[in-house]
Amino acid sequence: MINHIWGLLSNPGREWRNIDREKESITNLYARHVLLMALIPVVSAFIGTTQIGWHLGGEAYKVAVPTAAALGIVFYILMLIGVAIMGNVIHWMSDSFASRPSRSRCIIFAGYVATPLFIAGIALLYPKAWLLLIVGIIALAYSARLLYVGMPAFLRIPVNEGLTISGGTLAIGVLVLELLLALTVALWGLGFNDYAVSWSLFR
Repeated sequence: MINHIWGLLSNPGREWRNIDREKESITNLYARHVLLMALIPVVSAFIGTTQIGWHLGGEAYKVAVPTAAALGIVFYILMLIGVAIMGNVIHWMSDSFASRPSRSRCIIFAGYVATPLFIAGIALLYPKAWLLLIVGIIALAYSARLLYVGMPAFLRIPVNEGLTISGGTLAIGVLVLELLLALTVALWGLGFNDYAVSWSLFR
Protein backbone atom coordinates (compact mmCIF):
# COMPACT_ATOMS: atom_id res chain seq x y z
CA MET A 1 0.00 0.00 0.00
CA ILE A 2 2.72 2.49 0.96
CA ASN A 3 4.51 1.85 -2.33
CA HIS A 4 1.35 2.73 -4.24
CA ILE A 5 0.90 5.95 -2.27
CA TRP A 6 4.42 7.15 -3.01
CA GLY A 7 4.21 6.00 -6.61
CA LEU A 8 0.90 7.78 -7.24
CA LEU A 9 2.32 11.01 -5.83
CA SER A 10 5.71 10.86 -7.56
CA ASN A 11 5.07 9.04 -10.85
CA PRO A 12 1.34 8.35 -11.37
CA GLY A 13 1.65 7.00 -14.92
CA ARG A 14 4.07 4.25 -13.92
CA GLU A 15 2.19 3.50 -10.71
CA TRP A 16 -1.13 3.05 -12.51
CA ARG A 17 0.54 0.40 -14.66
CA ASN A 18 1.90 -1.29 -11.52
CA ILE A 19 -1.57 -1.32 -9.96
CA ASP A 20 -2.98 -2.68 -13.21
CA ARG A 21 -0.59 -5.65 -13.14
CA GLU A 22 -1.73 -6.64 -9.64
CA LYS A 23 -5.29 -7.46 -10.79
CA GLU A 24 -6.65 -6.77 -7.32
CA SER A 25 -10.28 -7.07 -6.26
CA ILE A 26 -12.56 -4.54 -4.55
CA THR A 27 -12.13 -6.50 -1.31
CA ASN A 28 -8.34 -6.17 -1.52
CA LEU A 29 -8.63 -2.47 -2.40
CA TYR A 30 -10.63 -1.75 0.73
CA ALA A 31 -8.60 -4.04 2.99
CA ARG A 32 -5.18 -2.79 1.84
CA HIS A 33 -5.88 0.82 0.98
CA VAL A 34 -9.25 2.51 1.51
CA LEU A 35 -9.99 1.29 5.06
CA LEU A 36 -6.57 2.48 6.23
CA MET A 37 -6.37 5.72 4.25
CA ALA A 38 -9.84 6.82 5.35
CA LEU A 39 -8.62 6.71 8.95
CA ILE A 40 -6.30 9.67 8.29
CA PRO A 41 -9.02 12.36 8.13
CA VAL A 42 -11.11 10.65 10.81
CA VAL A 43 -8.33 10.40 13.40
CA SER A 44 -7.01 13.86 12.49
CA ALA A 45 -10.49 15.40 12.85
CA PHE A 46 -11.02 13.65 16.19
CA ILE A 47 -7.75 15.00 17.60
CA GLY A 48 -8.15 18.46 16.07
CA THR A 49 -11.74 19.06 17.14
CA THR A 50 -11.40 17.69 20.67
CA GLN A 51 -7.95 19.08 21.54
CA ILE A 52 -7.64 22.27 19.46
CA GLY A 53 -11.16 23.01 18.29
CA TRP A 54 -12.69 24.40 15.11
CA HIS A 55 -11.53 27.94 14.42
CA LEU A 56 -14.59 29.90 13.35
CA GLY A 57 -14.71 33.68 13.55
CA GLY A 58 -11.58 33.90 15.67
CA GLU A 59 -12.86 31.54 18.38
CA ALA A 60 -12.02 27.88 18.85
CA TYR A 61 -14.96 25.54 19.41
CA LYS A 62 -14.09 22.16 20.84
CA VAL A 63 -16.31 19.12 20.43
CA ALA A 64 -17.01 16.70 23.26
CA VAL A 65 -15.07 13.44 22.93
CA PRO A 66 -18.14 11.14 22.75
CA THR A 67 -19.71 13.36 20.08
CA ALA A 68 -16.47 13.54 18.08
CA ALA A 69 -16.16 9.75 18.22
CA ALA A 70 -19.73 9.28 16.95
CA LEU A 71 -19.21 11.82 14.16
CA GLY A 72 -15.93 10.15 13.24
CA ILE A 73 -17.68 6.81 12.75
CA VAL A 74 -20.34 8.44 10.58
CA PHE A 75 -17.81 10.16 8.33
CA TYR A 76 -15.64 7.07 8.09
CA ILE A 77 -18.62 5.12 6.75
CA LEU A 78 -19.54 7.98 4.40
CA MET A 79 -16.05 8.01 2.91
CA LEU A 80 -16.10 4.26 2.33
CA ILE A 81 -19.46 4.57 0.60
CA GLY A 82 -18.26 7.65 -1.31
CA VAL A 83 -15.49 5.66 -3.02
CA ALA A 84 -18.01 3.09 -4.26
CA ILE A 85 -20.35 5.85 -5.46
CA MET A 86 -17.62 7.58 -7.46
CA GLY A 87 -16.57 4.24 -8.96
CA ASN A 88 -20.13 3.69 -10.12
CA VAL A 89 -20.26 7.24 -11.52
CA ILE A 90 -17.13 6.57 -13.59
CA HIS A 91 -18.61 3.28 -14.79
CA TRP A 92 -21.85 5.02 -15.77
CA MET A 93 -20.02 7.81 -17.60
CA SER A 94 -17.98 5.31 -19.61
CA ASP A 95 -21.13 3.60 -20.88
CA SER A 96 -20.94 5.11 -24.37
CA PHE A 97 -17.34 4.05 -25.03
CA ALA A 98 -16.33 0.80 -26.71
CA SER A 99 -13.52 0.25 -24.20
CA ARG A 100 -15.87 0.43 -21.22
CA PRO A 101 -14.14 -0.88 -18.05
CA SER A 102 -15.91 -3.13 -15.56
CA ARG A 103 -17.69 -1.73 -12.51
CA SER A 104 -15.12 -3.41 -10.25
CA ARG A 105 -12.24 -1.80 -12.11
CA CYS A 106 -13.89 1.62 -11.86
CA ILE A 107 -14.33 1.33 -8.08
CA ILE A 108 -10.69 0.29 -7.68
CA PHE A 109 -9.72 3.28 -9.82
CA ALA A 110 -11.82 5.63 -7.66
CA GLY A 111 -10.22 4.28 -4.48
CA TYR A 112 -6.73 5.18 -5.65
CA VAL A 113 -7.80 8.52 -7.17
CA ALA A 114 -9.04 9.54 -3.71
CA THR A 115 -5.57 9.04 -2.19
CA PRO A 116 -4.57 12.77 -2.17
CA LEU A 117 -7.89 13.69 -0.54
CA PHE A 118 -7.35 11.11 2.21
CA ILE A 119 -3.82 12.40 2.83
CA ALA A 120 -5.10 15.99 2.90
CA GLY A 121 -7.14 14.98 5.93
CA ILE A 122 -4.01 15.52 8.03
CA ALA A 123 -4.89 19.24 7.87
CA LEU A 124 -7.82 18.50 10.19
CA LEU A 125 -5.32 18.28 13.04
CA TYR A 126 -5.53 22.08 12.99
CA PRO A 127 -9.11 22.66 11.77
CA LYS A 128 -8.99 26.22 10.54
CA ALA A 129 -11.18 27.14 7.55
CA TRP A 130 -8.52 28.85 5.40
CA LEU A 131 -6.02 26.01 5.91
CA LEU A 132 -8.56 23.32 5.05
CA LEU A 133 -9.59 25.26 1.94
CA ILE A 134 -6.03 25.59 0.63
CA VAL A 135 -5.09 21.98 1.37
CA GLY A 136 -8.40 20.78 -0.08
CA ILE A 137 -7.86 22.64 -3.37
CA ILE A 138 -4.33 21.23 -3.74
CA ALA A 139 -5.55 17.69 -2.99
CA LEU A 140 -8.44 18.04 -5.44
CA ALA A 141 -6.07 19.27 -8.15
CA TYR A 142 -3.78 16.28 -7.65
CA SER A 143 -6.72 13.89 -7.66
CA ALA A 144 -7.71 15.43 -11.00
CA ARG A 145 -4.21 14.66 -12.28
CA LEU A 146 -4.47 11.05 -11.11
CA LEU A 147 -7.86 10.84 -12.79
CA TYR A 148 -6.58 12.12 -16.12
CA VAL A 149 -3.37 10.06 -16.14
CA GLY A 150 -5.14 6.91 -14.96
CA MET A 151 -7.86 6.89 -17.61
CA PRO A 152 -5.63 5.52 -20.42
CA ALA A 153 -3.11 3.76 -18.15
CA PHE A 154 -5.58 1.83 -15.97
CA LEU A 155 -9.08 2.03 -17.49
CA ARG A 156 -7.87 1.66 -21.09
CA ILE A 157 -9.88 4.70 -22.15
CA PRO A 158 -8.18 6.81 -24.87
CA VAL A 159 -6.89 10.22 -23.82
CA ASN A 160 -9.42 12.21 -25.85
CA GLU A 161 -12.32 10.22 -24.40
CA GLY A 162 -10.71 10.17 -20.96
CA LEU A 163 -10.62 13.96 -20.89
CA THR A 164 -14.40 14.06 -21.23
CA ILE A 165 -14.92 11.49 -18.47
CA SER A 166 -12.29 13.13 -16.25
CA GLY A 167 -14.00 16.51 -16.49
CA GLY A 168 -17.44 15.08 -15.82
CA THR A 169 -16.25 12.87 -12.98
CA LEU A 170 -14.36 15.75 -11.39
CA ALA A 171 -17.44 17.98 -11.59
CA ILE A 172 -19.61 15.33 -9.94
CA GLY A 173 -16.85 14.68 -7.41
CA VAL A 174 -16.79 18.36 -6.47
CA LEU A 175 -20.58 18.31 -5.98
CA VAL A 176 -20.29 15.22 -3.78
CA LEU A 177 -17.48 16.88 -1.82
CA GLU A 178 -19.58 20.01 -1.32
CA LEU A 179 -22.46 17.87 -0.08
CA LEU A 180 -20.17 16.12 2.39
CA LEU A 181 -18.82 19.49 3.55
CA ALA A 182 -22.37 20.74 4.10
CA LEU A 183 -23.12 17.59 6.09
CA THR A 184 -19.91 18.11 8.03
CA VAL A 185 -20.86 21.66 9.00
CA ALA A 186 -24.37 20.57 10.01
CA LEU A 187 -23.21 17.62 12.10
CA TRP A 188 -20.29 19.45 13.67
CA GLY A 189 -22.77 22.20 14.49
CA LEU A 190 -24.66 19.60 16.49
CA GLY A 191 -21.34 18.75 18.07
CA PHE A 192 -20.85 22.39 19.11
CA ASN A 193 -24.34 22.41 20.62
CA ASP A 194 -23.63 19.18 22.45
CA TYR A 195 -20.42 20.66 23.81
CA ALA A 196 -22.22 23.83 24.87
CA VAL A 197 -24.94 21.86 26.66
CA SER A 198 -22.37 19.66 28.38
CA TRP A 199 -20.37 22.72 29.43
CA SER A 200 -23.43 24.51 30.84
CA LEU A 201 -24.34 21.44 32.92
CA PHE A 202 -20.95 21.38 34.64
CA ARG A 203 -20.46 25.11 35.18
